Amino acid sequence: MKKLFTVLLMLMLAIALVACGASDEETTVKPDSEPTDDSGEESAEASEDLPDELIMGFVPSQDSDKIADTVAPLADRLSEELGIPVTGQVMTNYTALVEAMGNDRVHIGFIPAFGYVLATERYDNVEAILKSVRHGSSTYRAQYTVRADSGIESIEDLEGKVWAFPDNVSTSGYLFPAAQLMDDYGVDAVEDFFSDMIQAGSHDNALIMVLEGDADVSTTFEDARTAIEGDYPEAMDELVQLDFTADIPNDTISANTNLPASFIEDIRAAFLAFNDDEEMLTIMDEVYNWTGIDEASDEDYDVVRSTYEKFKDDGTISLD
Repeated sequence: MKKLFTVLLMLMLAIALVACGASDEETTVKPDSEPTDDSGEESAEASEDLPDELIMGFVPSQDSDKIADTVAPLADRLSEELGIPVTGQVMTNYTALVEAMGNDRVHIGFIPAFGYVLATERYDNVEAILKSVRHGSSTYRAQYTVRADSGIESIEDLEGKVWAFPDNVSTSGYLFPAAQLMDDYGVDAVEDFFSDMIQAGSHDNALIMVLEGDADVSTTFEDARTAIEGDYPEAMDELVQLDFTADIPNDTISANTNLPASFIEDIRAAFLAFNDDEEMLTIMDEVYNWTGIDEASDEDYDVVRSTYEKFKDDGTISLD
């Protein structure tokens, strides 16, 4: 009996040791079977946040079909750099581009300074990440252009004339010239100063209207005559620079902030790398006369915001 008890005791101990061994093994294996970090999960989530196609929005500074053809190689290169299909889309005007960005239909917008200010006032998902450089400067001026044989010699002589401008939300085409007329020349309302005001749809068209006698003066970026010289070689002689406005911060490359922050940084880096790529710089020059790309911040455009305050409540400028 005593011997049987001993055998039973040893058997129970053996069973207990096996159970403990099995328990210890499960505790050790379990952590190894789980991910030790969540980087893969985060990467998957970021990928899910990306659109199937990245849309770049442009406004017409020249013929829309010409811009579309010109930006195609830019879109192709960005697609290679970012690993996602990229398409350039030419909008009808600044307002259409701003609305498309605000409603997530455009992810990268080439937005002039004033259009950017309007975009940030109306939407919270638009942010300037870069700005253009033209001939070594990140600022520019608006230019008043008249025919050389017009007899117009000063801005005061423009009273009662026909004004052609690209769009009423164009920084150089409308906002800064209108503000200068009000501040420096005592003009209460620009629509009363001119006999007629024509939205031409682009800087090129505004100049061509003056060249062909359909308007007396146009306001554009400086010097937009070079953009039409190929088709109108007489432009440099028959159109003259009457005057200029104060400095304006250059156009933005703005991002839709509903994109992942890390992807926006990839976009910023890809564009900045174009400063060392002659092919891409040539494309930027052909589209908007850009000769380089620089960092930008929202605060760079506060001077435009302060100018906008002159028109904010008079109903002449809106995105509606």
